[in-house]
Amino acid sequence: MERQSEKMLETSARLLRLLSLLQTPRDWTGTELAERLEVSSRTVRNDVERLRALGYPVNATRGSVGGYRLGAGADLPPLLLDDEEAVAVAIGLRTAAGGTIAGVEETSLRALAKLEQVLPSRLRRRVNALQAYTVPVPRDEPGPRVDAKTLTVLTACCRDHEVLRFGYRSHDGSESVRKVEPYRLVNWGRRWYLVAWDLDRGDWRTYRVDRLNPRVPIGPRFTPRDLPEDVTDRVRRGVSSAAWRYRADVVVHAPAEEVSARINPAVGTVEAIDASSCVLHTGADSIETLAVHLGLLNHPFRVTEPPQLVDYLRTLADRYRDATG
Repeated sequence: MERQSEKMLETSARLLRLLSLLQTPRDWTGTELAERLEVSSRTVRNDVERLRALGYPVNATRGSVGGYRLGAGADLPPLLLDDEEAVAVAIGLRTAAGGTIAGVEETSLRALAKLEQVLPSRLRRRVNALQAYTVPVPRDEPGPRVDAKTLTVLTACCRDHEVLRFGYRSHDGSESVRKVEPYRLVNWGRRWYLVAWDLDRGDWRTYRVDRLNPRVPIGPRFTPRDLPEDVTDRVRRGVSSAAWRYRADVVVHAPAEEVSARINPAVGTVEAIDASSCVLHTGADSIETLAVHLGLLNHPFRVTEPPQLVDYLRTLADRYRDATG
């Protein structure tokens, strides 16, 4: 009886080890699994059948390059995480609970509670220490929040190549209805952008996700177009041309490569004039933020528009002069 119990424990431990290996996103040959588990190929086949009997969809392919892979089933199987993976997931869930995607905070906390309940004490101490001794600094300005359901709809339309209609609020507050072929979602800092082909305007456009509201029903399928540039470059140009409330083309008296090295790509794009000067195409949602970006360049520059920025820089110049007078 004791020997039988030991054998059952040995088999159960081996099944958990096999399940852990199969959760790696790759195909495993029977020989590879047998070597990892230190058993025969026949035992591997028997263990695979045991997992299938327990409801795990283990897919198998035949041939010289065939192998095993865990497929998607009707229910989510238990995930087997190593120490570093478990800590990473816990940290990610804590971050998501206070992030910029609305609607996932409560879900993230529920998942985190389940994870922490089964974490070994050594890992729970690491996660709790991170929370206890880390102080988040409030952001300079509140970031825009997007709805998790909206992200789900957009990514599904990108994946399935379905035409999307949505209400859109521009930076000037005007409302419109757009009909697009969605291409990609881009997460840039605290903002999400949708890159899509605008069917009415016949051109590629970049949209702030926090400013759009998807409409149903979803449109027909389409054949994806080829984006004529890198999607990140598209968003960078789209941000500088449409997503900001205030825009400015600033002549900077410094080489383009030096200016590019001093700014975050999300701040704007740089275009060389000659070897010693360039134009910074930039913008922001407030004149104050735009002025800060220019002050951090640490190079001489000249601004002629917008007039609000010119006036504010003059005010700042007087304020700084008075502060040192």
